[in-house]
Amino acid sequence: MKIGLFIPCYIDAFYPEAGIATLELLEKLGQDVEYPLDQTCCGQPMGNSGCNSDAAAAEALFVRNFARYDKIVMPSGSCTHHVRDNFDAIPQTDEVRHVRENTYELVEFLHDVLKVDAFPWAEFNHTVGLHNSCGTLRALRTASMSELGEKPFSKPMDLLSKVKGIRFVTPKRPDECCGFGGTFSVTEEAVSARMGVDKVRDHYQAGAEYIVSADSSCVMHQQGCAERAGVPIRFIHIAQILNGAAE
Repeated sequence: MKIGLFIPCYIDAFYPEAGIATLELLEKLGQDVEYPLDQTCCGQPMGNSGCNSDAAAAEALFVRNFARYDKIVMPSGSCTHHVRDNFDAIPQTDEVRHVRENTYELVEFLHDVLKVDAFPWAEFNHTVGLHNSCGTLRALRTASMSELGEKPFSKPMDLLSKVKGIRFVTPKRPDECCGFGGTFSVTEEAVSARMGVDKVRDHYQAGAEYIVSADSSCVMHQQGCAERAGVPIRFIHIAQILNGAAE
């Protein structure tokens, strides 16, 4: 199986350590991974802003880069959601359908495809609160939604529980949006910022040293809110913990 690794533009710009950890983790798990060097954006910002036709060039480039791979893996739930469910600014050729049907967010790829049962190199002696982005929770369904009253499950928690030394706490409102929402954080900045502060305080009051997430976009928003509000909590991408980061 040949894997094409997509690193979202905001991770490349602001959190390259999460992208590096994703590559290293996949290679530790014995995967044959390539990183196409001319990749850019998947087109999600345009699609989310209602400028769907403006996403066509980015989507076409994405397909040219990744159509040759068996699976496409990315450390982002929102980008995965866009490619899988909203990638329609371009004609739906066989190549496009192949890309859409074989794109995976990192957690679901590890949990559902590789079915990883151990991370023997990983140890994280800290207390963490898990943040599931709205995209991973309600679109990719990597965890149960409390509003549905369904039987609880959590793919990221299943993976994290295999890490030595890690401890978990749960905020009072674990499924509540952090307020990022892409361009929502720009057009409705006051509401977005308040939601972000509420989220990080909820985790901090539960006893979390770190907020861990599969989406660096939510992490970026919450980190900024925490710094401005003076909430002493740290942030980390799930790939970094699974890859063996100590802090």
